[in-house]
Amino acid sequence: MGSLFLQKGVLVWLFLFSLSFICGTTAQGTVFIDGKIAIGRIDRHFICATLDWWPPEKCDYGTCAWDHSSFLNLDLNNIIFLNAIKAFSPLKIRLGGTLQDKVIYQTEDHKQPCVSFVRNTTEMFGFTPGCLPLSRWDELNAFFNKSGASIIFGLNALYGRSVHPDGLSVGAWDPSNAESLIHYTVKKGYDIHGWELGNELSGSGVGTRVAADQYASDTIALYKTVQDAYENSETKPLVLAPGGFFDESWFRELVNKAGASFDVATHHIYNLGPGRDEHLLEKILDPSYLDGEADTFSKLQNILKTSGSSVVAWVGEAGGAYNSGRNHVTNAFAFSFWYLDQLGMSAAYDTKTYCRQTLIGGNYGLLNTTTFVPNPDYYSALLWHRLMGRNVLATSFSGTKKIRAYAHCAKQSQGITLLLINLDGNTTIHARVDFNGTMLHRRKHKHHHNHRKSSIKLPRSSKIASNTREEYHLTAKDGNLQSQTMLLNGNALTVDTSGNIPTFEPIYVNSTEAITVAPFSIVFVHIPYVLLPACS
Repeated sequence: MGSLFLQKGVLVWLFLFSLSFICGTTAQGTVFIDGKIAIGRIDRHFICATLDWWPPEKCDYGTCAWDHSSFLNLDLNNIIFLNAIKAFSPLKIRLGGTLQDKVIYQTEDHKQPCVSFVRNTTEMFGFTPGCLPLSRWDELNAFFNKSGASIIFGLNALYGRSVHPDGLSVGAWDPSNAESLIHYTVKKGYDIHGWELGNELSGSGVGTRVAADQYASDTIALYKTVQDAYENSETKPLVLAPGGFFDESWFRELVNKAGASFDVATHHIYNLGPGRDEHLLEKILDPSYLDGEADTFSKLQNILKTSGSSVVAWVGEAGGAYNSGRNHVTNAFAFSFWYLDQLGMSAAYDTKTYCRQTLIGGNYGLLNTTTFVPNPDYYSALLWHRLMGRNVLATSFSGTKKIRAYAHCAKQSQGITLLLINLDGNTTIHARVDFNGTMLHRRKHKHHHNHRKSSIKLPRSSKIASNTREEYHLTAKDGNLQSQTMLLNGNALTVDTSGNIPTFEPIYVNSTEAITVAPFSIVFVHIPYVLLPACS
């Protein structure tokens, strides 16, 4: 065992040595972590991804990036797709998007023909209304059951309303069509985690808008529908609203008027602008630009804290760059800088779940739209899911603005997990960790045996485990930020010929060493021997 660890130690040293001499300069820095109390607490399953309605004819700026990725036409027999979802056990999936408010659900009495969306430029959102066949709903639920997914379904909040020329939708939501789908779902025994009302109708809306007081009434109507449909069920699904862009006064009114009738306030994030923007990469690498979204998280957190209700915040849809993202940016290594920073920042403001647009589809999918092969952000999401526990720790970095630092109590394991993102392409950072003024490398290490199931492979010898941390270094293949291949500790992450998702092997580093963060790299660090009050 000793010689094996020595060999591994030499390999680790060589790997870190090569990382620190890839290019440019080196600098020192300190991660400050306050371990006294948690500043946020995420859901046990924080990672969520979306599936959308868009047909293959959905195009942006002359590019048609959706193919057969709508949940109406997805290949549910693709083995990579199944394995990619199963790897999370469970992955939350939010079904919804722009066209959801134009969907009619087929009912059991089949009064009308169930037709697909048809491209029509004179229609709002560019398509005629479409229909969800019950046969497809059956197929989807069989697949969700098999893959272990946890489903949030976005309902058609424009049903029964009329849209005025000024863009305002007037009248109450007619819940009858949604009611028939919900009752059918209950009758069939399909497990739905939550029902969400509407898509991007809050504030000034997208395409059209609904006033906040009306939306509050509609949310109360959905709550009553769900209570009625699930009256004989032990557990009831969550009620979510409004699935739109954050508007402070609008959201405050919704929460104040409907707060007792819904569980989750969902908001959408496309803070990088349109997918056609040729400066997306610069925005992603600009710390001050990334910081801009903190204002939304902070204001929503304040509304919920002061409302007296038990409503919590989710990011219900976030693709970063709207209109399907940008090929070789929002589906490439570089986007993990934005995505993981968003996960860390949102969690620090007590966001409970974060839904990425998309699981598959457009140019911002976690999976490739045609091959289903994981893009870099898929692996970033899975590492987060396995390593970052529920309790969020106040974390800051001193030394450079180009390092983004986040820390949580570790998941299913003792200690903490630290996430460091280096937005600097020229500087290797050697980071020390300081817990309330106690430098980590001066800390006395005791033997702590982990009795709980761990999703992270630890060395077998407790002697090694007591003064060793695990590190997961993520870099782009060939140093190309627009590469769609991500390296973990220098090795490419790829599915095998059977469509299996790769395992994540950490490197083991002695606790006296500083954490090396190479230029343009991301590091997850699991430190098992640090026991903090916030994690007890």
